[in-house]
Order: sequence, then structure tokens, then C-alpha cells
Amino acid sequence: MATPVVLSKSSSSSKGWIKNISSIAARIYFLLIIFQVPLFRVTCRSGVCTTPLHVTSSQLVASEIFPLPIVKGLLYPGAALNGLIHNMTVPRWDDLFNLYNLTTIKDASAVTDLQRLEVLAGSYFSVAGALVGILKPGRMSIFGSLLVIWGLVKEGILGKPVNNDPSSAVYVYPTMVLAMICAFSSVKYDMKKVSARSAAPIRSTAKPLKSSTKSKLK
Repeated sequence: MATPVVLSKSSSSSKGWIKNISSIAARIYFLLIIFQVPLFRVTCRSGVCTTPLHVTSSQLVASEIFPLPIVKGLLYPGAALNGLIHNMTVPRWDDLFNLYNLTTIKDASAVTDLQRLEVLAGSYFSVAGALVGILKPGRMSIFGSLLVIWGLVKEGILGKPVNNDPSSAVYVYPTMVLAMICAFSSVKYDMKKVSARSAAPIRSTAKPLKSSTKSKLK
């Protein structure tokens, strides 16, 4: 009699783990974005960008859509972590834009970003999906990651736009695979609805044939 009890406990714990996968994946994805773990390398408006947050911040500062303190607040966790890892120092708040080459971003040409609209739009969705996913995991992270991947593939394989400088060539870090896995795993699927739809009986849509004119004459 003790064996069924143990099995029921293990099955319930496994179900609870499956339910928490989406929230755990969303948190890992948030940490990858907010701490600016390098995912790719691509030429952007501020020089060379390696994270979706860097691409997004360069556009936000140039367009002045968000107040600058909010942009600095998004950049500071990653800048502090990178500073501690490389030289055991924390950057100053006032020097943050100098660190990311954002002080003269308004004077830079926007052609670079316009040629990479997929990477730009995907970075926007990736950052927004990471922030929203902490409260409610959704599909925004997947959509943003797929857009970024398509933009990198288009430039790296198809050669659009043409890049003749090998030092600024597109590069994808292995951490991009982890980000994609977390983005896909963060989507919460309702298994009850899926099973209910699969178990629903199939209704016949065929209509009975009308009697022929011969049968009517009879």
C-alpha cells in the first residue's frame, strides 16, 4: 500500500516542475538580457553591439522616446557586472553613456540601423519580452529572438547588407542557443485545453445527398 503513495507524490512533484518551467525559463531569459550577456555581434548605430539591450538603448537615446534615467537604469546592472568581472570596479552613473558610446549617438547616421531592421525590431521585442516575462511569460521573447536570428542569418549568409570589413562581421555566440531555448520554454501552454481539444469528438460536416429528380417522379 505504501508504493502507490510514493508514486502519487512523485507524479505530483513532476507535474509541478513542468508547470514551473515557463517561469524559470522566463527568469533565465531576463537575466541574460538585463545583465547583457553577449549573444551576437553586429554593427549598430553606436558602433558594435553584442546584446539586444545595447541595440535598444542606442535607439532609445537617439530618438529620446524614454527619459535618459530609465535607459541608464536598464544598462547599469549589466555594466556593473561587466565592470566587476573585468577590472573589479563599478562604473559611475554619470559615465555610463561614455562606456556604451552613447554620448554622440544623436549625431550618428541611422542608415546602419535601417539596414538591420530585423535585428533592431527583434531587440526591442526581446527586451520587452524579458521585462514582461517576469510578471507573465508570453510569446514576445520568441518573436524577438526569431527576428534577431533572421536578421543575423540574412546578413551573415545572404550578405544583406554587404559588409566588406571582416572586423565588424556578424558573429553569433553560443549563448544565443541558450537564449532561444529559454524563449521557447517560457511560453506557458495549457495542457488541459490541449487535451480537451484533442479528445473532442469530430463532428461530421457532410450533408445528406438530395434526392434525384427520378426519385421525385416515382
